[in-house]
Amino acid sequence: MMGYDALRDAAAVVEHNPRGQVHVTGADAKSFLQSLLSQDLAPLEAGQGAHALLLQPQGKLEADLRVLIVGPDDVWLDGEDPSAIVAALTRFKIRVDVTLSDATAERAWLSVRGPEALAAVAAACVVALPESNHAFVTVDGVLVVRADWPGNAGVDILGPIDAVEAVRARLALPVADAGAVDRLRIECGIPRQGIDMDAATIPQEALLERDAISFTKGCFLGQELVCRIDSRGHVNRLLRIVELPAPVAPGTTVTRDGTDVGTVTSVAATATGAIALATLRREVEPGVTVVVASGDSPLDGLVVAVPEA
Repeated sequence: MMGYDALRDAAAVVEHNPRGQVHVTGADAKSFLQSLLSQDLAPLEAGQGAHALLLQPQGKLEADLRVLIVGPDDVWLDGEDPSAIVAALTRFKIRVDVTLSDATAERAWLSVRGPEALAAVAAACVVALPESNHAFVTVDGVLVVRADWPGNAGVDILGPIDAVEAVRARLALPVADAGAVDRLRIECGIPRQGIDMDAATIPQEALLERDAISFTKGCFLGQELVCRIDSRGHVNRLLRIVELPAPVAPGTTVTRDGTDVGTVTSVAATATGAIALATLRREVEPGVTVVVASGDSPLDGLVVAVPEA
């Protein structure tokens, strides 16, 4: 696990990111997305961004997104499956001036994480970074985006491949491998679509309502379910962190008092064992000990709350 200490104590480069990039252009680009996505984009100006969701009409997850507003007719989206994002949005593209394109193949993505990440990128790009999360500046053809996780500062650099590589050449930082980044992601409680959440996930189960849903913007796709849960109910499952004495495989069952209470979704090794994300019954609260089945040697795990930003 190379680069974990730098991610936690200094800064490290993350050279691979699984999220793709979608370009939305045209006179109706921003208003089109405003009518569909869960976040209120209307107040956002050029250089600002937001975490948002594209939901199914029934309120379950279609795509977990970040929105970056270059202008009202020029918007970038990033998410785990860019082709699926384009296909889903295209279904609702009726009588609007909007062009959707998966630009992932023509663009690169570089991240820098750690307490010294902001200073390192500011020096390399000779630019002052925004104070707000998801806000960005454009420098030498790349978008330099504030991308903090709970308890961990970060910057994402997105743009044409040559331009991103030019920034990378100016960053004299160690590289964090996939294992180190995944451990940090789990510790920060960041779920990944397709791993920790899927098309059956209600946003509140993955705690996405914390920063990806506006309950005051008015209509958006799938609004009825998520707003009804917010005002009159609750979900039966919640994302939790589980600390373990050893790694287990994703998909491993979690039990308490002999009853199945959930499933492990992501796991990373640590110096003392392992840390995991799991979707658990809501009554399994932080501080509770659970049993994580692992062959003939079940492991005790401590349930921990997902940190807030």
